[in-house]
Amino acid sequence: MHHSHEGLERAGGVARAGLLTPLRERNFRLMWAGMCVSLLGDGAFIVALAWQVYQLSDGPTAMGMVGIAMTVPTIVFLLVGGIASDRFERRHLMLAADLARLLAVGALAFLSVTGALAVWHVIVLVAIYGAGQAFFAPAFDAIVPDLLPKHLLAQANALDQLVRPIALRMVGPAIGGVLVGALGAGAAFTLDAASFALSAGALLLMRPPTRTSRASQASSMVADLRDGWRFVRDRQWLWVTFGTAAVAYLLFMGPVEVLVPYLVKNELEATARDLGLIFAAGGLASIITAIALGQRGLPRRSMTFVYIAWTVATLAVAGYGLGTTVWQLMVASALFNALETAGTIVWITAKQRHVPSHMLGRVSSLDWLISIGLLPLSFALTGPVSEALGARATLVGAGILGALVTLAGLLVRGVRVVEERPSVATQAAAEAAAA
Repeated sequence: MHHSHEGLERAGGVARAGLLTPLRERNFRLMWAGMCVSLLGDGAFIVALAWQVYQLSDGPTAMGMVGIAMTVPTIVFLLVGGIASDRFERRHLMLAADLARLLAVGALAFLSVTGALAVWHVIVLVAIYGAGQAFFAPAFDAIVPDLLPKHLLAQANALDQLVRPIALRMVGPAIGGVLVGALGAGAAFTLDAASFALSAGALLLMRPPTRTSRASQASSMVADLRDGWRFVRDRQWLWVTFGTAAVAYLLFMGPVEVLVPYLVKNELEATARDLGLIFAAGGLASIITAIALGQRGLPRRSMTFVYIAWTVATLAVAGYGLGTTVWQLMVASALFNALETAGTIVWITAKQRHVPSHMLGRVSSLDWLISIGLLPLSFALTGPVSEALGARATLVGAGILGALVTLAGLLVRGVRVVEERPSVATQAAAEAAAA
């Protein structure tokens, strides 16, 4: 179904525009630079946090509690964040989220440096950090189409997926490790706090086009949420994708996070550096994929591509359970991350193209919420299941079951319907004419 508007979009350069083209737009460039710095800080923060918590208490229990304290507020506030990002100025919301996280991490840094830090401080402060995340993420997803023309969205999302693994998984943790080793965890917390200040500064310098703020409108937040929910419910391509992602994440996310380090340490008797290499292989594969997609442009059959990529990515999880050497786990990690990234770039772009701007914050927050809503359960189940089946069998089972669930989503007719549909801009014009 090759529609003329798609042909136009391509001629306009989805395939031609280079990966860096979106950076020509001043507002996007500022926001992106701020985000890069902030992600580096977060990468350092993750390492420092684990180190700090294990210094304060020996067992993994405290670390588990900190993990829960960080994820639960994100899950709880995501819907509020999504509604708010459709209602208020998205840039102001991101600014508030940056400042809240700046204060929380700044307090952590101060308490750590002065030696006054206790585990309960960490739990309270990372909860604020997690809540900030819940407001920032949907607003960030939703503001990109406000800042860029439609034909540059694929490149913008590829750029985002390019920087994340570099900053969060490779460079940030490396800086964090060096800082913690040389100066203590407080130094890495200070760096992260400073990165939020720089991100906030970049947001302040932006001059985005003003959206009509909907805060003045009579509709309540509950009504807004109901509208968002109804919008998703009426579109199979959205709710089927949210649902299959939720079940697949439930099946494989806990096992990957908990059991891969366990296997590397206990079964392969490898070192922490080897674990780093396995993660880095994934990070590198993500980066190469993002560059390739940013240069090539998007596949025309977007949803088919997303589902096939995610199905094979999930199958790669079984490779973790089957691998008996470090390099085999590196291959599994590279496959998993490359395909996961490819699917994600195409998925976010499809969402930005086919969901109207005034709905995008809510749809993105529902996407985040439903996808990660079962993660605490996934972590909770991994222990007992791997006790019963063994770590390897758990990973193999999780990979195969997750892949089957994902593939099943593609068989739903309504999922592929977007591939034949014009983008939101074209639809909005038609709807306005009809109204």
